[in-house]
Amino acid sequence: MAAAAAAAAAAALAAADPPPAMPQAAGAGGPAARRDFYWLRSFLAGGIAGCCAKTTVAPLDRVKVLLQAHNHHYKHLGVFSALRAVPQKEGYLGLYKGNGAMMIRIFPYGAIQFMAFEHYKTVLELFSFLFVSLNIILIYSPGMTAVICTYPLDMVRVRLAFQVKGEHTYTGIIHAFKMIYAKEGGFLGFYRGLMPTILGMAPYAGVSFFTFGTLKSVGLSHAPTLLGRPSTDNPNVLVLKTHINLLCGGVAGAIAQTISYPFDVTRRRMQLGTVLPEFEKCLTMWETMKYVYGHHGIRKGLYRGLSLNYIRCVPSQAVAFTTYELMKQFFHLN
Repeated sequence: MAAAAAAAAAAALAAADPPPAMPQAAGAGGPAARRDFYWLRSFLAGGIAGCCAKTTVAPLDRVKVLLQAHNHHYKHLGVFSALRAVPQKEGYLGLYKGNGAMMIRIFPYGAIQFMAFEHYKTVLELFSFLFVSLNIILIYSPGMTAVICTYPLDMVRVRLAFQVKGEHTYTGIIHAFKMIYAKEGGFLGFYRGLMPTILGMAPYAGVSFFTFGTLKSVGLSHAPTLLGRPSTDNPNVLVLKTHINLLCGGVAGAIAQTISYPFDVTRRRMQLGTVLPEFEKCLTMWETMKYVYGHHGIRKGLYRGLSLNYIRCVPSQAVAFTTYELMKQFFHLN
């Protein structure tokens, strides 16, 4: 899912490549001091990766939301015609509506995820005999914790992204928060669509990280010279070359998005809530899925905008994984 991609990618990579044991240093600025701030450096690496990834695909994210919920200004358009129509109607900045809320969200999302990751890792290591199941939990639980804590910002971002110039219900992030709280049931109003988000995270995170980890492991095992290079901060650690990282991350993201995409469509429609005319027919996840399937079918309903999502998710996942790998080296996390 889009909400989990960048920071969760960082957590999964951290799970695959835990911090090595470092010798005690005499100086305050030595490896031991760096080790003490591993969580902070991990958080910064994940946050930077997330921001880079989200900024890269912000225009595609905005158009995807418009297509998924069949915005009446753009519902008759295809992917590329919508990408041309948005700047013509709303200016080029219209492609970045809602991106501010996403940028605000991504750093606390990463912080919560990494802190939860370390906590869950410590607890689950006590039961390491359940290796496969615990690795799934280790990836899924921190992401779920982070999503729940930062979900209201994602809700606001989608509401802002769905607005069209001249028909603004919300004037900005703070105004959207106030309006949703006042008119949609208070605090619980910010959590519409949480269920499909959580259910969609399992196949998305599992497939994405399993695919990326498998491609990385197989590549470095069978063609280390062709595909790998020594890490800049630790020559004993072999990492993928940048362009191979981009390719593996893109493939992993595309496969995962295909499996989890109907949950993403359902989530977006539920998040938009009273903005959509069919609001009362889409109060629950199953009602929403049934409505979308019944009125629009599979290709134009549950998978509406998937082709755009391929275009969007390949650079997003590629940039997220690659930037995090580079940040791991910069912050000495290998």
